[in-house]
Amino acid sequence: MREASPVSPTGAGRVYASRALRAFCDGFTAILLPLYLFDLGFDATMVGIMATVTLLGSAALTIGVGLYAWRYTLRSMLLGAALLMTVTGLVFGTVDALVPLFIIAAAGTLNPSAGDVSVFVPLEHSLLARLAPAARRTLTFAIYSAVGTGGAALGALSIALLDHLPEWVGRHQAIQAYFLVYGTVGFIVLLLYRGLPVEALAHGDKPKGALGPSRGHVVKLAALFSVDAFAGGFVLNALIAIWLFGRFGLSPGETGMVFFVTGLCSAGSYFVATWIAARIGLIKTMVFTHLPSSVLLMAAPFAPNAEWAIAALVARSLLSQMDVPTRTSYVMATVTPEERPAASSFTNVPRSLASALAPSIGGWMLSLSSFGWPLVIGGALKVAYDFGLLALFARVRPPEEQGEKAEP
Repeated sequence: MREASPVSPTGAGRVYASRALRAFCDGFTAILLPLYLFDLGFDATMVGIMATVTLLGSAALTIGVGLYAWRYTLRSMLLGAALLMTVTGLVFGTVDALVPLFIIAAAGTLNPSAGDVSVFVPLEHSLLARLAPAARRTLTFAIYSAVGTGGAALGALSIALLDHLPEWVGRHQAIQAYFLVYGTVGFIVLLLYRGLPVEALAHGDKPKGALGPSRGHVVKLAALFSVDAFAGGFVLNALIAIWLFGRFGLSPGETGMVFFVTGLCSAGSYFVATWIAARIGLIKTMVFTHLPSSVLLMAAPFAPNAEWAIAALVARSLLSQMDVPTRTSYVMATVTPEERPAASSFTNVPRSLASALAPSIGGWMLSLSSFGWPLVIGGALKVAYDFGLLALFARVRPPEEQGEKAEP
């Protein structure tokens, strides 16, 4: 199968802009979600359940992309995702009843985590993989991840306004105003993707199925990534926010500042990951940076005060996200071009499903104790994932690491 002709650099710019805007919303949503539910009279357990529902919904949508994206243009799929984001923000910004909120949480694009787990992911990954030559593929995904993390950091910082907005409007109304901003950003993203050329984003010759020769490879990767995602479900930003609120009494603005700093550290680390990967390879970069970050995560709950706990979280953020662009680059490099949307989907769906199981457990733990057991459990599971990844895939290298000519 031939790969569709690459789109212009303007296409990549639209993807980066979309990622940054969506991440800005994700940055404040992860903190607002628990605050919103607390205002409605619910506890940490309910916050965890809501997070589980949102992640399960994202997984279901991503499954649909994996099964059917190859039948449509990327442009049409991206427009549909942007419209869904708009509706999600409008509902959360105008509705107080719990049942409708749960429904739109399951069917919408709400994201309670630090990373992007939405239906946009496999679509944007596939598009960027088309745009980037092999020599720049990891850098392309590093930029994509960096603008996302930087946007999320600014979104978290914007929560500081919540400490002052209630002086003019009620706290509940102020929170709903943020969700209306979320919906407005969804519409802006829709306009960005309307500008993508239809012809350049058609899939060309249609494949016979979603996955072909890379099926076994993708299945093994998906299974292993699920372990990391299950661990990550214990340390969603929404749960870390609850822990910081309960353990150290941080305000929403102070918590937002913590996420702002950790987000900036993570954004810078993506480019360091690109430099390291060019020298030791993608898999080793993923493991050797992720392993110490997991140890720091486990150490945070044992900190004697807020300063040391925040220091552990910041130090972790310098290392924990280096595996994000390298992981995406590795998946895109080790499958055929026509399999990329499905490969991205099928490696992200199990991640969403696995991560969806943990927040309810983590929220329940935090409702019983403010110690931070979810961070300890999440870190230990991530250590197991790191060793498993090294054992299974250290010798499965992308073409450019073997001295071969890779797909452009």
